[in-house]
Amino acid sequence: MKRILPLLLLMLLCACVNSPSPKTRKAVLVIVDGIPAQTMERLQPPTMMSIAHQGRYHRAYCGGEKGSYSETPTVSAIGYTNILTGTWMNKHNVTGNDNLSPNYHYPTLFRIAKDQSRHVTTALYSSWLDNRTVLLGENKDETRGLTIDYVFDGYDHDKTNYPDEKDDLHIQKIDGRVCQEAAQSIRNDAPDLSWIYLWYPDDAFHAHGHGTFTDKAVMTVDEQLAPVWEAVQYRMREKDEEWLVVVVTDHGRGFDGHHHGGQSADERTVWVITNQRRSNRQFFRPTFSHVDINPTICQWMGFQVPEEVALERDGISFIGKTDIYDLKVEPYDNTVQLRWQHEGPNTTATVYLATTNDFSTGGHDQWQKIAEVPAKQKNVSIDLSPYGDSKFFKFAVKTPYVTLNRWLKR
Repeated sequence: MKRILPLLLLMLLCACVNSPSPKTRKAVLVIVDGIPAQTMERLQPPTMMSIAHQGRYHRAYCGGEKGSYSETPTVSAIGYTNILTGTWMNKHNVTGNDNLSPNYHYPTLFRIAKDQSRHVTTALYSSWLDNRTVLLGENKDETRGLTIDYVFDGYDHDKTNYPDEKDDLHIQKIDGRVCQEAAQSIRNDAPDLSWIYLWYPDDAFHAHGHGTFTDKAVMTVDEQLAPVWEAVQYRMREKDEEWLVVVVTDHGRGFDGHHHGGQSADERTVWVITNQRRSNRQFFRPTFSHVDINPTICQWMGFQVPEEVALERDGISFIGKTDIYDLKVEPYDNTVQLRWQHEGPNTTATVYLATTNDFSTGGHDQWQKIAEVPAKQKNVSIDLSPYGDSKFFKFAVKTPYVTLNRWLKR
């Protein structure tokens, strides 16, 4: 025994020395404005498809739940905010592209990143200045003075270098500048969390609809993205970093390609590309949507998300373990039936209820634990009579892997 113990200790020491340390993780979100799924699938743009071939491509949806409290117009700035906050318009309050008044109590990815106990560097490469000054709310009291470490934007206000051109082709040039700056910054600085926003395809479709002009615009923005993807691959290869790339569009388009904003199937259909093959089943479910991107990036980056924020997000991560999804609320007299789908581990689902919405105004809701059932049971009945004349309820169903939420107004 005296001889065996030192040998075991030596073996353990060698194992610790030889075990690789975890790679540094980074994430880059790319929003390419207004490219419909059918155009992507027909053209197969080589840069974006190269990312997809390393990982995955799938259709998703935007626009919230049609006909319900979360129905959300399929409009650009609204789409960006769906993605950034993981919530629909009834929460984040971005209702269009102009006269914006975001509800900053629903934090963006950038606010979550800066709230971490560790130092997280952030970057924004954007063809539209309002993404930083309004949607992210940099330096605003309401975002607690949020700062972005690396900023390349404002070119849409630079009429000296980018004067207006026919068909808004100056915006296409701005997209090219944004991609050049992003590629150089990622290669040299490698911010932990980056957002790249590219504008021109949406302008092209508005002007010309489906056709050769917009096909060329899509292939051009894809070509502009190539050095960005090359920079990410360089970091992964030379710096031994692990990167999550998510490329997404903000909305679909009407049948002729010109317009968007409504709730038609084409307008609600978007697409998501990732370089990671380790996606879970959510990536392929009918419930896959814009609001799944925020929790995915948070999970990838290991961000600690406050429970009251997690209880408000409308999406779930498409990486990591998953079990429950698609929560529904069915009122009947003074009861409500909560139903969900289950696919995965046999976990426990804990049900919470709140009768206030104080979170939306900066307060705190009093969530009550009201039930605990096997997740595979897929439903639970709740008696509402103890809550008197309450007309508003928030429900959350939580497992070790997923948190779902749903509102009920009566």
